Formats: sequence, structure tokens, C-alpha cells
Amino acid sequence: MRNFEQPGRSLVVARNGMAATSHPLATLAAIEILKAGGAAIDAAVAACAVQCVVEAGSTGIGGDCFALLAANGGDKITAFNGSGRTPAAADLSWYRQKGITAIERSSPHAVTIPGAVDAWTRLVADHGRMSMSEILSQAIALARGGYAITPRVASDISHQKAMLLREPATRRTFLANDEAPQVGAVQYQPQLADTLEAIGRHGRDAFYRGSVAEEMVSYLSERGGLHTKEDFAEAAGEYVTPISADYRGWTVHECPPNGQGIIALMILKILERHRPAGDPLAADNLMREVEAARLAYAARDKWLADPSSSGVPTDFLLSDALADELASKIDLKRPADAKTIIGGVAHSDTVYISVIDKDRNCVSFINSIFHPYGSGLMAPKSGVLFHNRGQSFVVEEGHPNAIGARKRPMHTIIPGMVTRDGRSVLSFGVMGGHYQAMGHAQFLSKLFDYGMDMQAAIELPRLFPLPGTAKVEMEESVRLKVGEVFRERGFEVQPPNWAIGGAQAIWIDWDNGSLLGASDHRKDGCALGY
Repeated sequence: MRNFEQPGRSLVVARNGMAATSHPLATLAAIEILKAGGAAIDAAVAACAVQCVVEAGSTGIGGDCFALLAANGGDKITAFNGSGRTPAAADLSWYRQKGITAIERSSPHAVTIPGAVDAWTRLVADHGRMSMSEILSQAIALARGGYAITPRVASDISHQKAMLLREPATRRTFLANDEAPQVGAVQYQPQLADTLEAIGRHGRDAFYRGSVAEEMVSYLSERGGLHTKEDFAEAAGEYVTPISADYRGWTVHECPPNGQGIIALMILKILERHRPAGDPLAADNLMREVEAARLAYAARDKWLADPSSSGVPTDFLLSDALADELASKIDLKRPADAKTIIGGVAHSDTVYISVIDKDRNCVSFINSIFHPYGSGLMAPKSGVLFHNRGQSFVVEEGHPNAIGARKRPMHTIIPGMVTRDGRSVLSFGVMGGHYQAMGHAQFLSKLFDYGMDMQAAIELPRLFPLPGTAKVEMEESVRLKVGEVFRERGFEVQPPNWAIGGAQAIWIDWDNGSLLGASDHRKDGCALGY
């Protein structure tokens, strides 16, 4: 039971439908779609489109998308991979000949063909009830009529001001007299409104063909990109078979590689071999989580890639034998040498959306431009801000995640879902770039190991080991509590650049016929139901 004398949020409880997002206008948009008779996927896409406008630093139509869906609350999970591929001309030898040893954030080579719009239109056509025009109408109105800046958005813009100043379009759109806008300031994105309106009327071809695609290709080509109109025209996501693992009697479902959902499952399998006790923020409990994450992320950086281009050993990574071996490496006195046991870029931003409708159709939906404001590259006529997901590629011969033609990079964004006894029970996600895999495991451990409710689990302070190092980022309260213990055990403890991650979750209470929602205080958003 929540202590009402302490700061925090209550769980949101409703009977018919519910949405949880990281921006209040997006959550409201989703609820309005549900109340108008839309399906969960209609509401999720409507919410995401709103966030592409009002929370543009976290997501956009110039980014990628992944989704998990469960029809009528069943346990048969459908997964969709909406991540984009590199141009056909993106051969590894070309980069090496040009002396490019790493893909830089604001390079056009960091821009793979955006997959979000294709994913939206496919998922709505297959699982929705409304037209894209209806679904996008609220986002279009906000982009054209203006929206007020919320606190987290204002903070994100202030951190990215130097990058936003570089491009005329981002400078004009997101800054006010070359300064970050204040909370409550009003922004407009009329070019983006026109593009969304075209997508609403004409579908995916309004983005991947015609004048919008031509402008995006021209803009990227002028900066040295290898993109062509054919690359955009041929872009397509795909339905994929989800992967899963059991944890304490619950089945956790994730999208398969090229996403890092498999790493979340690996962490859970390692943690299941230990029995936490007492305070969830006790040093020993946190160290087990940190070490499980360090070991699993080492595997990610060695093997995770586009399975259509490289062999990802999924069965091996999810095997009990590997989980046993890795769990045995955890020594509470010192950090393991993860690189030698199984042998990245800084973590970033995204939006995660959870929606469940009155028929108990569940959608776990995530859309991202990777780093805050992505690559900082923006096509001025269409208002498309491009992601920098290609920065995850390596320029290294023989590496599974080496950049190559028509290839998808290793992806950090991962929606999650939990089932039990033939039913879906939880749709959840944790934003935060590379943190997401550990975030999934930490969140579920707090629910199933410590019996915490979702909101209390989300509000706990967080920590994250930077992959490939003995550095651990800790939010202030956990740093004050256990930071010195971690230093004594051989870790380098440091504060994060900003609050770690951002979670949203909805639980189905089948016994009472109710929905329970939770939303992270680290973002501006909320859960709402009706």
C-alpha cells in the first residue's frame, strides 16, 4: 500500500481502456481515440504522432519503431520490426576507403531509411479500426496550431542547444532567438503538419515516394549521404517471431534481434539464479543486477546485429547453460571482466507507449530517433528530423554489426509484454537507449521478486553500468546510499547526464476486470484510463 504522506504518484485505475505515455497530450490523444471507438493500435499511433510533434527530441517520423501486440488479451504475441536499413550503396569497403572509422552522430551515414511511417501504416491497416487521417488529426492540429513546451522537453532542448544551432531548420524550429525555450513557450511545426497530413490522406507513399522522399534524398545527398529514391521506395518493415523467457513463473516476451530485447531476457535468466532478499536498494542486490547487466551487454556488443545479414546465436544466448555460466561469474566483492568472459555509444532517448482497449487488445509500442534530437539533421521543407540509429554500426571487417548495404543496425529500443496462464497481463517498456534492457529486468524484478506495485517500482532510483567498462551511473539518492560500497568493490561511480530512463506500464487485473497504469516521474507524461 502506498504511503500517502510521501511524494509520488498513485496507480491509475480504470475499467474500459487505458494509455500510458511520456507526454500528457499524447496520453490524452490516445484516450480520445479509444473513446471514439478506435482500437489499441489506433490509439498508440495517434499518441506517437502527437509525441513526434510535442516531444520531438525523443521521437519522430524520421525514426524507427517496434511493437508487440496481443489480441483480446490472449498470450499469442505478434511482433513487428519497423527498423530501417542502410542505403544499397552503403558497402563497408566504401567507408574504409574514405577513411571513416566510426559513424558520427550528425553524419548522414548515421541516417538509415526511417521505418516508423511504414510500421504505423502497416499496423493500423492490419489491426486498427480507424483511418490514418483520423488517427493523425490531433498531431496535425498541434503542429500547425502550436503546443506549449513541458519541463522535460525544455530540459532536453537546453542540453542539445549547440547541436540544434548548427542546422537552419532545427535552429528555427526548436530554439527561440538562439536560446532554449522556457517552459510554457509555444512552438509550431507547420512543415511537419503538412507532411503528416499527406500521410493521413495518401498513406506511406506520401513519405517514401514523391516530393517528401525527393527532398529527404536531396538533403542527405548534399551532405554526403548515399541514400537514393529507390532506397526510400523499397523500405519495408516486417512481422517477426517474438522471443521469450520465463521469470519466476511469468513469461516475458520481447522482439527478436536486431533489437536488444534478447539482452533483457538474458539479464532476467541470470538474476533468476540468485534469490534477492531485503531492501531492493541494498548494495548486494544492486550489484547482482549490475553484474548481470554487464555480462549480458558484453554478449550484446559481440553478437547482436541484423539477423538477416549476420548469424545471431539466439538459442545459445537464451540457453540455461549460458545463464548458469554467467551467473556463476558474479562475485559480490569485485566487478567481473565481462569482455574476457564473453568476448557502445552513450545511452539516449525514445518514447514508449502502452495502450489497452476495452476488448483487451494490448499494444506495447516504441518509437525513437535514438539520441535526443537524433542526428540534428532536418529536411526543411518536410520538417522531418532524422534519427542517428546508424551510429550503432561499427566500421570493422568481420564484425556482425559492421555497416553494410541494406542492413539494419543493432537497436536499443524494445517493447515488452508479460503473459501467464494463457493471458496477457502486462504491457510495459522502459525508455533510455542502452539502459532499456537492464531497465526491463530491473522493473520486472521489482514486481516479481519484491512484490512492489508498478508505480513504486518505477519510482525507485536507478543505476546503469556503462557497457564495456567498470563505470556505473547512479542517480543521486542511490549514489548516496551505495556509491561508496561500489567504489570499495572496484567500480567507478558517476552521476548520469540526466535522469535514467522513463517507464510506462499497464497491468490487466483479470479477476476484477480492471486496468492499472503507471508512468515515470522522469518524464512529463502520465497514465490515464476511462
